[in-house]
Amino acid sequence: MNWIYLILILIATVFGGMIPMLVRNLRPNLPIYMLAFTGAFLFGITIMHLLPEVYHELGHEAGIYIVLGFFLQVALQQLSHGMEHGHTHLPSGDHHHVAIFPLLVGLSLHAFMEGIPLGFNYTDQSALPSLMMGVMAHKVPEALTLITVMMHAHQPRAKLWRILIIFACVTPVSAILAAQLGSHFQVVTKSLIYMVALVVGAFLHISTTIFYESGTKHHELSKRKVVAITFGLLLAFLTLIFE
Repeated sequence: MNWIYLILILIATVFGGMIPMLVRNLRPNLPIYMLAFTGAFLFGITIMHLLPEVYHELGHEAGIYIVLGFFLQVALQQLSHGMEHGHTHLPSGDHHHVAIFPLLVGLSLHAFMEGIPLGFNYTDQSALPSLMMGVMAHKVPEALTLITVMMHAHQPRAKLWRILIIFACVTPVSAILAAQLGSHFQVVTKSLIYMVALVVGAFLHISTTIFYESGTKHHELSKRKVVAITFGLLLAFLTLIFE
């Protein structure tokens, strides 16, 4: 377990949540391009590092769990309303009457899933640092979106900070639990690779949804969003130097 990785993820989450609290006139397109960049980066990391790992460990059986993870994320976003991939428009259209608890539960479950692969021992030595960078990058717009929605729901500042700190701790705590339980219990050790495969499916859903939905009109890809996606993929390719 690399504690530096977990601290960096925690800092990135807090930083992302602080942006809407400190920047009054945040450009509306900024989160869109941030999500496009980080979504593409996470997509590249998933394809180039996590996907080969789970197929190496599980063979064709990996595909079953990846598909299950994909649709597990579909179910989770019924609670989170897609905040993990940048959606801030909620069904009622009135943020003041948003049911805060289901949103937090859905997003926290997603954050918990993100931490599980960080506690796994990979045969590919470049997988863990690459995954850490992908999760860390994704946490910034994710936390930004969460706090933006909470602010629109007129939550007091003290509560905003509590929500942000608790949310920032979820992924590191998940990684610690996966690593510690995996090192002490054989059944957990054997189960971790299946959970990683589930998370791969969830990551594929989130990243591809970001490409075609978040912040777009009629699911169009603007030139600037294409540039952001391109840079995210290029950065993912650069992680191969860790090998």
